[in-house]
Amino acid sequence: MTATPAITPSTGAAFARILGVGGYRPVRVIPNSEVLNWIDSSDEWIRTRSGITERRWAGPDETVAEMSVQAAAKAIAQSGIAPEQIGGVIVATVSHLKQTPAIATEIAQRLGCGTAPAFDISAACAGFGYGLSLADGMVRSGSAEYVVVIGVERLSDLTDVTDRSTAFIFGDGAGAVVVGPSETPGIGKVIWGSDGAQKEVISQTQAWDTAFAKPDAVNGTGDEVKWPALRMEGQAVFRWAVYEMAKAAQRALDAAGITADQLGAFIPHQANMRIIDAMIKTLKLPESVPVARDIAETGNTSAASIPLAMERMLQSGEAKSGDLALIIGFGAGLVYAAAVVTLP
Repeated sequence: MTATPAITPSTGAAFARILGVGGYRPVRVIPNSEVLNWIDSSDEWIRTRSGITERRWAGPDETVAEMSVQAAAKAIAQSGIAPEQIGGVIVATVSHLKQTPAIATEIAQRLGCGTAPAFDISAACAGFGYGLSLADGMVRSGSAEYVVVIGVERLSDLTDVTDRSTAFIFGDGAGAVVVGPSETPGIGKVIWGSDGAQKEVISQTQAWDTAFAKPDAVNGTGDEVKWPALRMEGQAVFRWAVYEMAKAAQRALDAAGITADQLGAFIPHQANMRIIDAMIKTLKLPESVPVARDIAETGNTSAASIPLAMERMLQSGEAKSGDLALIIGFGAGLVYAAAVVTLP
């Protein structure tokens, strides 16, 4: 009997790490005073509830693709490699409104990445963490030497400015990193998961086919077509994020063999300042560990929030290259992803 031939195993780098980071923030600034034109509220109420003072909204030319290209080009330049060396482009987004083709293919072409595989993933605010886990595996398996991971959102397209509970929360922007080979571990085990039983806690108000269905010709209702928007049960999200996500963050620390006092930065998803403060308390994070608070000027940018906050912390000097950072993203699904990484 002839033996079944053995498949040659794929081999890659022993370890992977983030080599460069870049971000893009839209030009237009939306201060709380402008939001007050849409909803019955106050600047104090918005700041107290979320910690947000302003957010960035994209203009017509600041598309999902354009913001991604700008952010990724900066990350590639910082990593010191050429675009044609990129072996994969992963784009995490929920606000690219065209079903197909994946926006990643256009971004890869514009970046000059040749025929690199490119694809989108939809994991909401955990999308960057999901993409980072995939990139880490690609580099270590040998399917790519360098991978670009982009988190990008135009959530202003999905914001109902009349909804008092969400009109002030969301912002636009893009953040990107390059993941490549490393001689030492630079990305800890990604602790990720989902809880579909709570899928309605953060969701789109209605499906696209429902939103654009023709009015019923029989009953003649002629209901106005309303653009789908994001909705959120704030208290439910707060409780879940504070208690369950603190557990996931601790698991990431444990999996990496790192204690909280060894961190150089804590970079959580920029969802809400109160959630961030509560997670710090639950994790018993030392006061010496800098914490990302990019939400104050950027708002909640979903998949883009962690790389944008990472870039800001490095640029401001709050965190340094080589520092260990705990990152965690969580959002609609409900989904989450947490890991300890070495900063580029």
